[in-house]
Amino acid sequence: MSRIVYVNGQWLAEGNASVSIFDRAVLFADAIYEVTCVIDRKLIDFSAHMERLKRSLAALNIHFNVSEQELLECHRQLSEKNNLTDGCIYLQISRGAVDRDFQLDNSVEPSLFMFTQRIRHDALMEIHPIKMLSIPEGRWLRRDIKTTQLLYASLAKSSVLEQGCDEAVFVENGFITEATSANFYMVSHDNTIITRPLDGTILPGITRARLLKLARENGVTIDERPFTLEEALSARELFISSATKFAMPVIALDGKLIGDGNMGKLTATLRQLYLENLITL
Repeated sequence: MSRIVYVNGQWLAEGNASVSIFDRAVLFADAIYEVTCVIDRKLIDFSAHMERLKRSLAALNIHFNVSEQELLECHRQLSEKNNLTDGCIYLQISRGAVDRDFQLDNSVEPSLFMFTQRIRHDALMEIHPIKMLSIPEGRWLRRDIKTTQLLYASLAKSSVLEQGCDEAVFVENGFITEATSANFYMVSHDNTIITRPLDGTILPGITRARLLKLARENGVTIDERPFTLEEALSARELFISSATKFAMPVIALDGKLIGDGNMGKLTATLRQLYLENLITL
């Protein structure tokens, strides 16, 4: 059955949906996006995703005036039209369609489209221990903005998959930034969670914020600082987080087993805490 998608105010069968070849998203990746997880027909952390959406729009100076309530209604209708029980909803906003020019033009209406992606409930909840490879950081410097400039991340992910691993982690000047589509953490031998600070070099993950809040509330020490690849290789635990992975264990990095090669206790605890304390709409 074809999905129903939303494009600039219209509900369309996916095969009938299109955007202009002059859309700035097509020509310049001049667009931002958000991904909201859906579990048991409920939207997870929706308001936090919308707050980040507003920050991304402001950072790129894209003038978009649809309210959070209207976007919430669009998400709910899209979910209903596609009978989405579990999975995610992608929302993308570009500056709009205008003749190709490097100069920004905010005289046109931004483009908005949304679509669903179904994930089986058992697949969403299943723990998939991850093997990672380190890759030199090669993305643009404004990684704090959730833009659609994902080509380098896509190339990196594809490269490590071809080498028999699951995910790449970027390294810049010897220090880890993040994974291709997830935040990255290490657990030291004194059970401290160490993760890079929100210094503009990583995305301020919505799941990251929730995990760190829950960790602090449960007495776990957090150290937000840069850390090296060598530190990560000797960590007690490693894990990543994202909207659909929650907290997922990393059991190997660059061919070296982390800990005993199984999911660590703190990672397991954080994942369970997150799932037990979902913020839903």
